[in-house]
Amino acid sequence: MMENYPPPLAVSRWFNTSAPLTLEVLKGRVVVLHAFQMLCPGCVSHGTPQAERLHRMFDAKDVAVIGLHTVFEHHAAMTPVALEAFIHEYRLTFPIGVDEAGADGPIPVTMARYGMRGTPTTIVIDRAGRLRKHQFGQVDDLSLGVAIGALLAEAPPDMAAESAAARCDETGCTVPN
Repeated sequence: MMENYPPPLAVSRWFNTSAPLTLEVLKGRVVVLHAFQMLCPGCVSHGTPQAERLHRMFDAKDVAVIGLHTVFEHHAAMTPVALEAFIHEYRLTFPIGVDEAGADGPIPVTMARYGMRGTPTTIVIDRAGRLRKHQFGQVDDLSLGVAIGALLAEAPPDMAAESAAARCDETGCTVPN
C-alpha cells in the first residue's frame, strides 16, 4: 500500500464546480481521481460511468469524485468546448478539471506528475491526503467500492490523534493505554 503524498493537480479549467478544487481543500475526504479522455473507449464505456455512480452513491462530505480530462493524443479534437458538450451529453455531474497542457510535448502536467501510463487511470487518496491506489485501466466496481469503504472505515486524521491523547472529564484525566 502506498503511503506517499501526491503532487498537486494542474488544472486549466473546471466544470461542474463553482470554485477550483485542490487536494488540500479536499483533505478529510477520500478522493477518487478519474483520469480520462472523451475519445477513450474504456473511459466512455466503463471509467466515466463508474465515476458518476460513485459520485451519486457516496456523500460528498465523505468521498470526493473528481474527473481529470487528461489529453495526451488527438489534442485538436478534445478541446474544452468539445468536453463541455461531452459532459452535457453524458450527464456527468461530478467536478471535472482539464489537465494543464504540457510545455514539452503531448503529455499534460498532472499526468506526468503522477506517472500515469494512459487512460483510464484511477487514483484514490485517503482522508489524510496520502496516495493509496494508482491503477491504470478499468477497475472493477466491487474492488473499488471495497477500497473506498476500507478508507472510510479508517479513523479520520484528527480522530486518530485524539484517540492517542489523554481522556479528560470533570473527574480528571486518564492516560491512554
